[in-house]
Amino acid sequence: MSDPLLKGITLRGLEVFECLARTGSVAATAEQLQMSAPAVSQQLKNLSQALGTELVDHSRRPMTLTPAGRVFLDRAETALQALRIGHRDLTTLDLSDLSALSLGVIEDFENEVTPLLAARLAETMRQCAFRLQTGPSHDLQAQIARRDLDIAICAAAETAPSGTRAYPLLEDPYILTVPRGTDMSGGLAGLAGLAFLRRDPDQVMGQQIERYLSRAGLRLPQRFELDSNQSISALVANGSGWTITTPLSLLRAARFADAIDAHPLPGDPVARRIVLYATDDWTADIPDQIAVVARALIEEHFARPGLSAMPWLGDSFRVLD
Repeated sequence: MSDPLLKGITLRGLEVFECLARTGSVAATAEQLQMSAPAVSQQLKNLSQALGTELVDHSRRPMTLTPAGRVFLDRAETALQALRIGHRDLTTLDLSDLSALSLGVIEDFENEVTPLLAARLAETMRQCAFRLQTGPSHDLQAQIARRDLDIAICAAAETAPSGTRAYPLLEDPYILTVPRGTDMSGGLAGLAGLAFLRRDPDQVMGQQIERYLSRAGLRLPQRFELDSNQSISALVANGSGWTITTPLSLLRAARFADAIDAHPLPGDPVARRIVLYATDDWTADIPDQIAVVARALIEEHFARPGLSAMPWLGDSFRVLD
């Protein structure tokens, strides 16, 4: 026998509710889901009526969830995640005719996304010579430009490597991270008592951060320069300094999260983009198939947990279709 309660709950309504909980805005939700604002409002109204309770406090800006809404959000996210996993498992991925594949993946994904992506690829490989390596984005960009790699998942370069096509995966905005409890009332100028932790200037992140500092007119002492994301996070966590990073990089250093505060980066938004580069001599849609699987894994292991931990990111941290 069907549950009469479920008759008023639709998949679209759950998606709208989940998105609004993240963005706090009907307009932003409408833009992200490619709907009209009245349609978003109607979906929220229908869902609230079906459940018999208000889920959103419309009197506040940005909108916030009611206590009942916060409880229901956990259930809605669980249901949507199960459906997304099911859809991912049904995603067509056929590498049976592929004889060789060389894939490079950015180090940020080596603990969660890369092993699962490799397993998905291996499921459909029959007689394929498969080579997988991880590394920093600038190394992967150079390798695919030399044709040492067929596909590379990494941060986008200002100019795409020659002879490649880019498939967007993730928008990863820059944020500010400081030791837990640091007073931010004085802005960046108030951090003069802490060392700035620089990244290796060969890294894409290091170059983008230095350009941001230059535009902001900030000339910070050259005390620390590191190429290890984990080491940078460890130094922030123990109070040795502050840094500019991204949600993806911060989530990768999850063991230090309890001792780090994250804040929006002052000034105009700045972001790096994670993409899948594929050489332009592919005649099949294999790069697009791999990108679909990669997006699903990134959504599950980074985008959703990141927005749960840092809801103020809104849609600045999002998987790109």
